[in-house]
Amino acid sequence: MTATPLTTPLHDVHVELGASFTEFAGWSMPVRYSSELAEHRAVREAAGQFDLSHMGEIEVTGADAARALDYALIGNLSGVKVGRARYTMLCDTDGGVLDDLVVYRLAEDRYLVVANAGNAALVAGALRERSEKFDATVTDVGERTALIAVQGPASAAIVAQATGVDLDSLRYYASMPASVDGHEVLLARTGYTGEDGFELFVDVGTDTGTDTGTDTGAAVATWRRLAEIGASHGLLPAGLACRDTLRLEAGMPLYGNELTAARTPFHANLGRVVKFDKPGDFVGRAALERAGDPDVVLVGLRGEGRRAPRHGYRVLDGDREVGEITSGALSPTLGYPIAMAYVTPEVAEPGTTLSVDIRGRKAPVDVVSLPFYQRTKG
Repeated sequence: MTATPLTTPLHDVHVELGASFTEFAGWSMPVRYSSELAEHRAVREAAGQFDLSHMGEIEVTGADAARALDYALIGNLSGVKVGRARYTMLCDTDGGVLDDLVVYRLAEDRYLVVANAGNAALVAGALRERSEKFDATVTDVGERTALIAVQGPASAAIVAQATGVDLDSLRYYASMPASVDGHEVLLARTGYTGEDGFELFVDVGTDTGTDTGTDTGAAVATWRRLAEIGASHGLLPAGLACRDTLRLEAGMPLYGNELTAARTPFHANLGRVVKFDKPGDFVGRAALERAGDPDVVLVGLRGEGRRAPRHGYRVLDGDREVGEITSGALSPTLGYPIAMAYVTPEVAEPGTTLSVDIRGRKAPVDVVSLPFYQRTKG
């Protein structure tokens, strides 16, 4: 029997907006509202508003919270200052990536770990197991947390008006308490689109003393206020389809595609997130220290015409298979096919010409540096 997909606290809002839905990681999520192309362009040129409430949120608290996370994850979380965040990973003992995470330090003894939706239970379980010998408590707060993102060049103006916060003081990968129309939020300058943007965590939990549940009111009010302000800035509600093309253009990995338990961070050119110089041991350290040069590496590929490589397609050097596509699409911003792929190291140099087997026909591609798209800062 197929389980009924979960719905976010904003589900009824999406229905009102005429969203098309898809099942993703056990959740019924808006895939698009109008068109994914219009939504993609809105994020690049103005702003897009996303419901990310399917993501997992786990709090780690206690006197040893920092030490517990240093042991559980490959990053140096004890070195993160209060109010800042860090991108890191949960690895297995053999160095394989179990999930990639963003960790926010909310206080000296309190962290918020944000996990991918499909891995939330796995991450919470691993953190509990790895924290057992520390004075730290791991609490899954995903059910009581709604997450709204506003991304794009106009996002700062929209969020500043909604919160009354001077955002010039909020740096990238930083967070602070704020409020929207009296509803408290954790406001973070983070995102997954390659644009300036913000994520607002809203507590939708209720506790009567005898029962716990959710109250969608705060999340709905926050969404509507952001949408109201954003209307004059060109903001559009945006679904998962454009989020995928946005992150692909920005060269950002997706768990299950670029990142898997069969690959280490070194395969994905993310060795910089492995902190061997932090205090103490951590899960996966020995395997990662022993890891030699990877047998395949992640690269960007630029194609021609309109036919885009897709996940699982073979990458060829002549007739020899040298890799596999992990993600691919026709780039709405750039106007040509782009893809990320794992290829053998001897063909990974930018400027190398290869081909992709697209339904039995060879399509030429060039290896290029990532990211494909980088916003102009100013």
